[in-house]
Amino acid sequence: MAYIGKEPTIGNFQKCDAISVVDGQAAYTLQVGGTNVVPESVNHMLVSLNGILQAPTDSFTVSGSTLTFASNLATGDVIDFVMILGNVLDLGVPSDNTVTAAKLNNDIISGTTALTSAPDDTDEFLVSDAGTLKRIDYSLIKSDPTHVLLETQTISSAVAQVDFTSNIDSTYKAYMLEFNNVHPGDDGPALYIRFSVGGTFQTGTDYKRMYARLDSGAASYSYSASDSSTFIIGVNDIGNAAEESGSGRFILYDPSNTTFTKLIRGDSIAVRDNNRPELFHFGGNLDTTSAVDGIRLYMSSGNIDSGIFKLYGIT
Repeated sequence: MAYIGKEPTIGNFQKCDAISVVDGQAAYTLQVGGTNVVPESVNHMLVSLNGILQAPTDSFTVSGSTLTFASNLATGDVIDFVMILGNVLDLGVPSDNTVTAAKLNNDIISGTTALTSAPDDTDEFLVSDAGTLKRIDYSLIKSDPTHVLLETQTISSAVAQVDFTSNIDSTYKAYMLEFNNVHPGDDGPALYIRFSVGGTFQTGTDYKRMYARLDSGAASYSYSASDSSTFIIGVNDIGNAAEESGSGRFILYDPSNTTFTKLIRGDSIAVRDNNRPELFHFGGNLDTTSAVDGIRLYMSSGNIDSGIFKLYGIT
């Protein structure tokens, strides 16, 4: 900002601690709060002796934190005060208790540079701890999710199957696949699942499956166990009326392990073709110790017309 005339002087104004006169002594140490202070120059000081302002250089000089009068002082002299005016060329350090919240512009933290991804663990935030402003690393406050979303497939037109052929490896000990509002093309099919080993989806009778279902409309409960060429993960009769669909999830355990057979369990619920809900619990194992690297979902007949499918890694 430009000024007409001399620009206002801004500095760190400090009043020095009281100084006791010593008879026959001219030099005295300047302190503020018990700590030595060093003025910018002799011309940045106001010194009052016996009620009279002293002339810089002529009546006193300064070197470092030592103030020296032109002649020795005597008993009865009184140094009334010493004011240090600070550096008139720049702002320097603001005087104590002069900067308040009202003095800060609203855009002091402008946010003109935006993060485009999650903060690094060492990025810092400011927090108030019982009124004291402190900084804290992002690593100490970030969430630690147990389910990491790996892939989403949204189906909006008819497909024969939905395949997940990547992201299933040794990174996680368990994987969860969630399906939401799956709508079949035919009326009354079941939702099936197969696993891939070495890139080939298995169609033999190595699927050891069991399930239990509760039919609310018929008030009936049934269960089954068998060897098959697929898992049933949805109710046997998902309706394909506009308002009917099936939703659920299942967990595949340790698919990359080559010691144990592969275990699966889950549950689903759907509206059947007679417009009543049915609850379905299922589980079993794929009878192989080979690593599983893919998942396929498909209907027992017809296509999948719509649905949202999400694959998660579980930590």
